[in-house]
Amino acid sequence: MSDSSRRPRGFADRLTAPLPSARDVARMAREPRPSAAEQARAGAVLALPPRTSLPPVGPDTTAVTWVGHATFVVRTGGHTILTDPVWSRRIPPFIARYTPPGVDWAALPRIDAVVISHNHYDHLDAPTIRRLPRSTPMLVPAGLAHWFRRRGFRDVTDLDWWQSRRIGALTCTFVPTHHWSRRGLTDTNRSLWGGWVLATDGGPTIYFAGDTGYGPRFAEVAARRRGLDVALLPIGAYEPRWFMRNQHMNPEDAVRAAADLGVRRVVPMHWGTFALSTEPLLEPPERLRTAWQAAGRDPSDLWRLGIGETRTM
Repeated sequence: MSDSSRRPRGFADRLTAPLPSARDVARMAREPRPSAAEQARAGAVLALPPRTSLPPVGPDTTAVTWVGHATFVVRTGGHTILTDPVWSRRIPPFIARYTPPGVDWAALPRIDAVVISHNHYDHLDAPTIRRLPRSTPMLVPAGLAHWFRRRGFRDVTDLDWWQSRRIGALTCTFVPTHHWSRRGLTDTNRSLWGGWVLATDGGPTIYFAGDTGYGPRFAEVAARRRGLDVALLPIGAYEPRWFMRNQHMNPEDAVRAAADLGVRRVVPMHWGTFALSTEPLLEPPERLRTAWQAAGRDPSDLWRLGIGETRTM
């Protein structure tokens, strides 16, 4: 459990790479992004009518449904968990999604826990959070609890790396990643960032990476949490590499991360929703498939979900 009274005022000492400089940010702002026409073409390929119901799942079955970007509905051990929920049509500053959420909000069952990886706008979406009942258990990084309590949430647990919260048969553990945090001009790295290990008694163990670059954190997670069954790994927003390398994995990095984690099955995420960088919008899963095959991994263990699709274990 958390102990907010002993928390530092910031987490810059947890960085594993320097943040981009002001000159880097200005240069990145001049990089050409996918055009509106390319976004429309990608949306036409990827978008499906949002699901108005979820497939039924028994207490002994684990189901993972991709809503889009880093948002999943995970049902396991009789519990339902939302990861980084974003149902908004756009995120600040003016980034519109080019595919709609894959699941209607009304189709969601009762939510037993929401896990947040960090406070960037494409992972912590205020309009979506406001739609949740204020009694929903919110599991968030250290330093971020006040954001939720100001909005009336009554069950908020902020966790440092390797701390856990138990909800019924579900244990949620916050684990290290290679990233950073900022939501405004004066709060850089004032809250933590990380991924989540979701485990139920006797059920499979799921690793949700949130947002991360590649590095030794994955091996660290594997050393302390053996027996991961499936990993939800980001594969998008990776170009140009001079800017993105330290904060976002590319598809080849994701395959290396899976090997470091010792995990068999991978569900790719963090692509197909927002145009955040410069790579072609439909490139990430194709590069992932190529890298997966080059590593000699079983194609059936790469769970490339469509937006709104569910896979069960």
